[in-house]
Amino acid sequence: MTKKLAIVGAGMMGEALARGLFASGWSPADLVLVDIRGDRLDEIGTALGVDTSSDSADACGRAAGVLLAVKPQDAPTALQTISSSIGSSGLVSIVAGLSTASIEEHLGHGSSVVRAMPNTPARVGKGVTALATGSHATKATRNLAEAVFAAVGPVVWLDEAQLDAVTALSGSGPAYVFYLAEAMVDAGIELGLAKDVASTLVFATIEGAGVMLQQTGEQPAVLRQQVTSPGGTTAAAIEVLESKAVRGSIVDALRAARDRSEELGRGGSSRA
Repeated sequence: MTKKLAIVGAGMMGEALARGLFASGWSPADLVLVDIRGDRLDEIGTALGVDTSSDSADACGRAAGVLLAVKPQDAPTALQTISSSIGSSGLVSIVAGLSTASIEEHLGHGSSVVRAMPNTPARVGKGVTALATGSHATKATRNLAEAVFAAVGPVVWLDEAQLDAVTALSGSGPAYVFYLAEAMVDAGIELGLAKDVASTLVFATIEGAGVMLQQTGEQPAVLRQQVTSPGGTTAAAIEVLESKAVRGSIVDALRAARDRSEELGRGGSSRA
């Protein structure tokens, strides 16, 4: 039986995308998950009831499309192994820093490739993904990429040159929110609240603010102004943030992340 998709790399994101596909109506029979770690295959096969394999060439040869979800340092070997086993739906890659041109070079001229930059909230069905086509991407590969990532959240299509900015904004973005949450919880404790109370208040506040941004249609500046009364408590807090140049620091931080993404894409040493 031909599978719809072989997921090469059964790590956190590979598993998250498989779960998202099942939630969107795909069957475990539609997938095969590939990994070199036998213990991981046993674990995920049992948890998801899905076919698994340690033979990536065989698994990809039995699937219409391939999702490459391995670590960057493992990608060249993986691509070499599966280069003659890519089906009619082509290959979708989430490998950080690996361009479609590099993938096409490994797979051969004319290969159909889409590159994706998801983020970790895909684990709970709340991700967001930017997609970019290679030079020879077909409609079948675009449709496959859309189906996979729409199962875990919104998708946007961009030029590949913009993916370094996406990496800085949404790819690394959850860490910025976690950093803010960590600081707010610490502040709550310093102000006399118990850690569990501070955590409950902060986490629910962040969730609620995110839902407001999504559902009200208002711009962030408008929502901020609505809760910032002149001379009030929020105004006092915002004044401190402005005096510390927090807004400018955020821009600088994202610029640094973008620059590092570009460096890694050029083959810079060390991992992100």
